[in-house]
Amino acid sequence: MTIIETVKMNGLAPQAYLADILTRIHDHKINRLDELLPWNWAPTTETLSETA
Repeated sequence: MTIIETVKMNGLAPQAYLADILTRIHDHKINRLDELLPWNWAPTTETLSETA
């Protein structure tokens, strides 16, 4: 629940955020994991088109 609440507090849709993160994390560089935190996350164009 903590990650869901953090995502909501950052004004993001939890389902879109989690789907994107789970898709991207496997090949994301370990020294850039901070980019995937809710307060730094930027959706990909694919994620944007799925939520529209």
